Amino acid sequence: MSPTALRMHLGIALLLPTFAHASFLPPDLIDGFANIISWVVLIVIPVGAIALFWFVHIWPDTVAKKRQHPQRDAIHALCVLSLFFGGLLWPFAYLWAYTKPTMYKLAYGTDKYNPLDEADNHSSEK
Repeated sequence: MSPTALRMHLGIALLLPTFAHASFLPPDLIDGFANIISWVVLIVIPVGAIALFWFVHIWPDTVAKKRQHPQRDAIHALCVLSLFFGGLLWPFAYLWAYTKPTMYKLAYGTDKYNPLDEADNHSSEK
């Protein structure tokens, strides 16, 4: 067979209609797969997004607790406010949790977290 005839047969074969497959699944599994995807999109992804949003917004509070930040209660309040304001305040809480107040030890005598209840008990005992 000459190269010209081979090209001619190959060109005709490529122009002939073939069966089109719209899915990688067999026709009897398409509905089940679509149901699984719809449940994931409608339930799993929103729940995961809400959990991720919550985790990101309590992260500065967790950091402040771990580092015994002296202004931990205020950082916690800013984290809660950030939840209500759509996350606009979260970066400030994050930065605040990782910074150390410079004159706090000079003013209060310590740079570790001191709960308000313990501070009231110590002042009433003196």
